Amino acid sequence: MASRDTAAPDAADGVVDQARAVTPGLVALALVALASTWIASLADFLSPLVVGVVLGALVVNVAALPPALLPGVRFASRSVLRFGIVLLGFRLSLGDLAGLGASGLLVVACVVTVTFVGTRWVARRLGIPDDLGLLVATGYSICGASAIAAMDGVIDADEEETAYAITLVTLCGTLSIFVLPLLAGPLGLGGEMFGAWVGGAVHDVGQVVATASTEGDGAVAAATVVKLTRVVLLAPLVATIAITRRRAATGAARNEADGAADPTAVPDTTATGGATPPLVPLFVVGFLVAIVVRSTGVLGDGVLDTFAGLEKIVLTIALVGLGMGVRFGDMRRLGARPLVLGLVAWVLVAGAAYLGTEIAL
Repeated sequence: MASRDTAAPDAADGVVDQARAVTPGLVALALVALASTWIASLADFLSPLVVGVVLGALVVNVAALPPALLPGVRFASRSVLRFGIVLLGFRLSLGDLAGLGASGLLVVACVVTVTFVGTRWVARRLGIPDDLGLLVATGYSICGASAIAAMDGVIDADEEETAYAITLVTLCGTLSIFVLPLLAGPLGLGGEMFGAWVGGAVHDVGQVVATASTEGDGAVAAATVVKLTRVVLLAPLVATIAITRRRAATGAARNEADGAADPTAVPDTTATGGATPPLVPLFVVGFLVAIVVRSTGVLGDGVLDTFAGLEKIVLTIALVGLGMGVRFGDMRRLGARPLVLGLVAWVLVAGAAYLGTEIAL
């Protein structure tokens, strides 16, 4: 048995070896992320996160990645991604929630619930794989690409399913920028009411701001508050799915043990996808802690601005990594049914948000 004196150096050597292994890939991802940020700056409705996924996918489908980059790509699409979700929590405060009032919070919760449950129901009717339906439902009901990436951290879906879900929310979010302002007049929505509708109906934060800006600063402010309130619901949603998956894995393992010839046999969790999922993912806890810290007011504007910039960089790098796991040929096998699901979900979230706006305001 190794002594404590030798265990500590061994652990340190392991960390150093891992850092060396992931560095080339992270450097490559950072360069692509810089290009993504520049491209996104050319148009208000573009998000660096979404551009990062697209560029990552283009790179890996044009040329094979050198083996030296693969550890860094895998590290970014998991560990770096989860760190970015934690940083996302610093955007939010409990004061933002209080500003909506009880009725507003209830309406936002209902819109998220209707969109999430409704989208999953439609996905089942269309025969779409459960993980893909779950990712689409999460992205449309919460906050687009970031929410999809967070949920992927719990369910470990195929890269093609994750990329397809991000593509769908990006497509429909972009459509919203052009379509929703055209509907404002016929629906009798203007100013803050239009902003509240946009905040409940559009997915990515950048797309929300671009859409609401057509009705002025008041609409943008209302849209941002409603949108960030939806983001807060990311934590309980992801935690609920994690708990559900954990129980399913545990139940399947017990059933296998009960049916075994040897009643003393140890359950084999590999039949349910490996180790039992954690009760609540650590990055979800970190996300909630970040919200609480932001709410205390101990962080100045300069610190929060730094965190916001770091969040964009970290999430863009992570989503470039996700994009590099995509193979277009594999995406084609999913067919056109997910596109139908995306369009139905887009109409569903817009309709639910409109009804919620009429009730709350």
